[in-house]
Amino acid sequence: MSASRSTRREFLKQSSLAALAGATLPYAWNSRASFAFQAANERPVIGCIGVGDRWRGGIGPNVFPFGEVAAVCDVDANNVGRGAEQVKNEQGKKGINREVEQHEDYRKILDRKEIDVVTIVTPDHWHSKIAIEAMKAGKDIYCEKPLTLTIDEGKQIIKVLNETKRVFQVGTQQRSEMGNAETPQFFLTAVALVHAGRIGTVKKVTCGINGAPTSEPIPVVPVPKELNWGMWLGQAPLVEYRSGKPSSNPNYPESRTHYEFRWWYEYSGGKMTDWGAHHVDIAQWGIGMDKSGPISVQGTAEHPSPMRDGYATLDDRYNVASKFNVTCQFPNGVEMTITSEGDNGILFEGTEGRLFVNRGKISGKPVEDLKSNPLPEDALVKLYKGKKPGNHMANFFECIKDRTQPISDVYTHHRSMTTCHLANIAIRLGRKIEWDAEKEQIIGDKDAQSFVAREQRKGFEAIA
Repeated sequence: MSASRSTRREFLKQSSLAALAGATLPYAWNSRASFAFQAANERPVIGCIGVGDRWRGGIGPNVFPFGEVAAVCDVDANNVGRGAEQVKNEQGKKGINREVEQHEDYRKILDRKEIDVVTIVTPDHWHSKIAIEAMKAGKDIYCEKPLTLTIDEGKQIIKVLNETKRVFQVGTQQRSEMGNAETPQFFLTAVALVHAGRIGTVKKVTCGINGAPTSEPIPVVPVPKELNWGMWLGQAPLVEYRSGKPSSNPNYPESRTHYEFRWWYEYSGGKMTDWGAHHVDIAQWGIGMDKSGPISVQGTAEHPSPMRDGYATLDDRYNVASKFNVTCQFPNGVEMTITSEGDNGILFEGTEGRLFVNRGKISGKPVEDLKSNPLPEDALVKLYKGKKPGNHMANFFECIKDRTQPISDVYTHHRSMTTCHLANIAIRLGRKIEWDAEKEQIIGDKDAQSFVAREQRKGFEAIA
C-alpha cells in the first residue's frame, strides 16, 4: 500500500470515528472501505473479474467514472487483452496512466490489498464462490444478475454479507433506470403506483420473460487455445467442450460457453433466471413480497432434452426450458404467473385497475391519471431507500461512501431468485412445489429439496 493511500485511510478513520458518536450507522464501521471522493487520487481502486461482452459494453463503461481500474481478469485471454486495452484507453482520456494488470485467476485480484471494489461479470455458476471470497477479502461488490444458481447459494452469500458488512449491489438495473423524459423511472413508478393503491388490491401479476432457444446436437471440438476450460467450468461438472453452428446470438456459435452458457442448467437457469431476475424482482417488490416468498409453485414446460428426475438425459444440446408457464401463489393472496408467452413485461392487475410496464413503456389508467393525480414528490425517493433514483452504478458508489446497502440489495434479490429457482425446480420435476418461506425449505418433497443446493466439483467448493 502506498504511503498516500495509507495516510488517506488513517485520516478517514479518525474523522469517521469522530462523527460516529453523532450518527447511527447501519453497519459496523470499516475505515478501509470508506472514501472521500474529493479528488481523483482519492477514488476507490477497482478490480474487474470477468471482462467479456457484458462488461465491455455495459459494466466497464459505467464503472470508469467512479474509480480507477487497476486489474482485469478473465479465463479467456482474448477478453483479458480487450478489457485491459479498454481500461487503458478510457482512463488515459482522463489523464490516468495507471498500469492495468491482467490475470486469468480471480484470486490474484482478491489478494491485492489496495483494491477496494470488485465487479463480478462472470457466468452465473461462478457468482457465489467469487462473491463470498471477495467479501472475506474485504471488497465491496457489484455483481451481475442473477446472483445465484441455487437457493442455498443465496443463503450462503447472505451469511457472509452479515458477517463482513460489505456493500453489495446486484446488477438488476431495472430498479434504477429505464424510462423516458416524462417518466424517468418506469419500474419504480409502477411499484410506487401499486403501493399507493392506484389499482386497488392486487390480485394477479404476470411476468412475461420470453422463451429460450433450443439447439440440435452440438459437436465436441478442441478447446480454443485462449480459453482455460477447466477454470471456466469451476464448480460445474467436468465435461467436454462443445461448439457448433451459429446461434440466435450473432456474436457466438451454439456452445457451452460465453453468452450461450445461459441455456444449460449446469451454469444458469435459462430465461427463468436470466429475465426472471429482472421482472420477478419488480413484481415481487410491487406486491410486497420482496422479503418473503411464495407458498406454492407449479407449472408446465418444454425442454430440448427429455428430462428424468429433473435432469436432462442428453448432454449434447441446450437443456433449459424453451417454453414454460408457471403459477406462484403468495401468502397475501396474489397469484403470479411467469410465462414465456405474450409481451415481455409485467402486468399488475387489481380490484380497481391494471397497469403494464416493460423497458419501453408504462401504460394503464393509473398512469394516465398521474397528470391529474400525481404521486407524492418523495414517493420514488422513499422507494429508493431515501436516495435520488438514477444511475445504478452511481447508487452503488454512493452507498460505498455511507456504508448502506444499495437499491438492488442481496436480501430482496435472494427472495426474488428463490421464486425463480423454485419455478425451475417445479418444471424440471413436473410437479407442484410447496415452500416454507420462513424456514426457506421445500415442504414434504426430499427429491425437490435436493435441488436447493448443488454438488460442487472438488477444488472449487464455496465455503461460507
